[in-house]
Amino acid sequence: MPATVLIVEDEPLIAMMLEDFLGEMGKTVIGPADSCAQALALIAKGGIDAAILDVNLRGGETSDPIADALAAAGIPFLFASGGSGDGVEGPHSNRPVLAKPFTMEAVAKALEALG
Repeated sequence: MPATVLIVEDEPLIAMMLEDFLGEMGKTVIGPADSCAQALALIAKGGIDAAILDVNLRGGETSDPIADALAAAGIPFLFASGGSGDGVEGPHSNRPVLAKPFTMEAVAKALEALG
């Protein structure tokens, strides 16, 4: 199970909740990042074992470039989606999706499934 997890989430309350959940699970949190630029800079620094990516970010950004960078680096990740048309499309549509709102148990299971 991953020890260091990158959070990419543009909603502060959801990001804080994820940070709390991961902290209670004994994980080290990287971020949260709320934009592609911020997330890509954190990925470039290294030290990430896994990532949780919000599908849609502010300003019409999607997390696709982040997913591409993580896949290229061999870092497992999953998407967090609130439903309402937030479907994952394209080359990463086979990645796991954690439905919002989520529980600590759901986050733990999803991370465990990443390896």
